[in-house]
Order: sequence, then C-alpha cells, then structure tokens
Amino acid sequence: MNMRQMQSIRLDGGNPEEKRAEIRRYFHQSFDLFESLFELFRSDEVFYKQPEPTRHPMIFYFGHTAVFYINKLVLSGVLQEGIDPRFEALFAVGVDEMIWDNMNEHFEGFGVDTVREYRKAVRACVDERIMQLPLSLPITQEDPFWAILMGCEHERIHIETSSVLHRQMPLELIQEHVNFPLCPLSGEGLENTMVSIGGTTITLGKGEKDDGLYGWDNEYGMAAYEVDDFEASLYLVSNGEYLDFVNANGYGIERWWDDEGLRYLSLRNAKCPPFWVAQGDGSYKYRSLTQEITMPYNWPVEVNALEAQAFCRWKSAQEGREYRLPSEAQYAVLLKASGVIGDIFDDSTANLNMAHFASSVPIDTFFHGKVYDAIGNVWQWTSSPMDGFEGFKTHPLYDDFSTPTFDTKHNIIKGGSWISTGNEIVRASRYAFRRHFIQHAGFRYVVD
Repeated sequence: MNMRQMQSIRLDGGNPEEKRAEIRRYFHQSFDLFESLFELFRSDEVFYKQPEPTRHPMIFYFGHTAVFYINKLVLSGVLQEGIDPRFEALFAVGVDEMIWDNMNEHFEGFGVDTVREYRKAVRACVDERIMQLPLSLPITQEDPFWAILMGCEHERIHIETSSVLHRQMPLELIQEHVNFPLCPLSGEGLENTMVSIGGTTITLGKGEKDDGLYGWDNEYGMAAYEVDDFEASLYLVSNGEYLDFVNANGYGIERWWDDEGLRYLSLRNAKCPPFWVAQGDGSYKYRSLTQEITMPYNWPVEVNALEAQAFCRWKSAQEGREYRLPSEAQYAVLLKASGVIGDIFDDSTANLNMAHFASSVPIDTFFHGKVYDAIGNVWQWTSSPMDGFEGFKTHPLYDDFSTPTFDTKHNIIKGGSWISTGNEIVRASRYAFRRHFIQHAGFRYVVD
C-alpha cells in the first residue's frame, strides 16, 4: 500500500552517497504515486476526458510531469537534448486554466501506451543522472540536482491537482484503488466556537537562505507584519455548518456575493459546493475521490474562495459580527499560537502526506493546541492575494512559476490537505489559486 510519503529531501547532510540514495528513493516514490493515481481510470479512454472544461484532457497531465523533468534537465545543461521533441513541446505548457478549442485533437495522436513508454524512458534517464552526476553537500540552487528536486516537487504538486480533476470525473469512469482508501468515520456536524489568538509581530519568508530544504521562488525574501489580537474558529467550517448557508438560499441571494462571485455563479450555475451531489429529495451526497457517499457532515467543506467569502458575509449578517477569511500573516500567527513547530509539518498529528486516508477526516480528529486542523485535512483559503516578498527573485530554471500569480486574482492557501506531500507540507511553502478554483480546500473564519 502506497500511503505515507517521504518528507521533502533535505539539501544538507554529511554523506553524499547516502543523500544520493535518498534522492533516488524520493524521485521514484514521486513517480510511482503519480502513476498510481491514473490507475483509478477504468479504461484508457478516460485519459481523453476533460472533467473540467477549462483544463486539458487528463492525458496531458500524465505526460506533463515527465516532460518537465527532461525540459529542466536540458535547461540546466545536464542533458544536451531531450528524448522526444514532440512530447517535450506538446506536453510542456497549458497547465493553468483557460478555454481550449478541442485540445483532444492534439492529443489523440498520442496513444496512452505511447505516453507510458515515454514515462518509462524518462524514469530511466533521470535515475541514471541521479546515480552518475557529481554530488556535493549542501545542494545549492545552481546545482544540477536542484533541477531533479524541482521535478520531484513539481510532480507532487500535480499529484494533488490531478486528484482534484479525478474527483470531477463521472463516477462510472473511476474505480477504487488500494492506495487511496476512504476514511470510514463520519457523523453529524459540530457546533463551531471562537478561540482568542494573541497578536504579535511576525516575519514571513526565508530571506536569501533555503533553510536546508528545497523552496519555490515565492518563499524567499522577507516581510514583517504587525498582527492585532483576533479570534479564529475552533474548527474548519464543516459540511454541516455550511449546509445552513445552502439551506438559507445562500447561492440564490446576490447580496452575499461580490461581482466575481456572481460571475462564478452564473458561469457554473452553482447551487452548492462542487463536491456535493444534489439528490431528488433536496438532500446531498458527497463525492470523494472514488465514491459517492452519505454526506459526512463533520468533515470539512470544500469550496472555492468566492464561496467561502459569501458564507462569511452571510454569517456576519446573521450574527452582527464581521467574519472573514484570515490573512496569510494571521494564519502564521495562528500556527505559532497552536504550537505547530518544525520546518516540515508532522503527518502523525495531522491529516497530511497520505499518512491516514485518501480523504478528509472528521474536523475534531487532530487538535493543535489552540484549534483543530491548524494544518492538514484540507487547504485553508486566506484573504491574501499572492505576491512576492521583499527580495523576491525568479529562479532561472522556472521563471514563470510564481509571477503569473502576482495579478491580485490568486489567493494564498495554507496548511495542506490529506494528499499534500513534499514541499506542500513545508512550513515556508506558499501556494495560490484563482478564487473560483476548485481544490481540496476549505476555510476557517476569523474576527478582528
């Protein structure tokens, strides 16, 4: 069973050959977990489906992570040329959502077995480079091994984002898999309460140092914030708590939604969260990765930022207090107040890193000193748009990883989900998605 994943590789250490073996294990584990995710498809025809109309067919993502390794190794000078120029052009770009004009026409000429064979060739190529390249410690951003670690962390991001697309696939096209077990525990929703969090000055960012761990460019630089006292919800908002908003016609009353949210409602005809399945009697079931189950009211709700903000406006009107999403700085203060320590989040005390289930768990499972699920279970939306800290610099091997998200349209998510691995569960990591984006993401609310 392919459950708990290795932690993100440290760049330092005393023995280069032991580090080489560790990187090799990390690479193959990344490759294996990503491929096992596509074993959820009942047939190869499913690879050409688009569960999300603004994203590529799934075969693109199956080829994309392998192509990424080769293109970065060429760019770094490790390889003089790629393996298959057709693949390395077609499967290279187009990850972010946009309107595509029947992209299947471009991919149907590549059979799934052809892509599988390409992935085998990439695995062998990267494995050979891991074993043969000179390795000295610590690994720096200029080292060829940085390109290999970049490929591993990139693939682990796509493990998460591809699993979201899998959850949007018609259920009849998906089969269960031993690597992705569903949590059997569920129950009624829990009453949420507020917890006081003391304000403080907090500094975010890694400065110019890597702190011994691989990092994406947006983690570097620094920014200081003065955070006042605030209150935060004890629990993540559950399916049960969010149901009150849905039952109050929250998706049908315009005042709870801003202009961007109203556009989302219009385009999607949304009436409930994306992984809720409406039933004829007015109730809802829940779509997990591989099953449709009775609604787990005590699991965290998964919504986009626009839905979370609409809920906060509605709740504020009901109770006469201003509820909103926490800022990135407030989340960092909450993490500190909750006693979450270490550079890498501990998957023994949180629903992270495939260490427990391939799904959420009840929101009262993991307590972190001040609140439940300070980390893990689902990502937590913040109110902060993605930006670069003072001193931000792009990395020459991936100069457009972060800068396209510095457009005020991408909000930062924090804390990781049940399938977050690698850099995603490093304290310093920063990820952002467009506010209407579907992800394994929920929220908690705060009051200043």
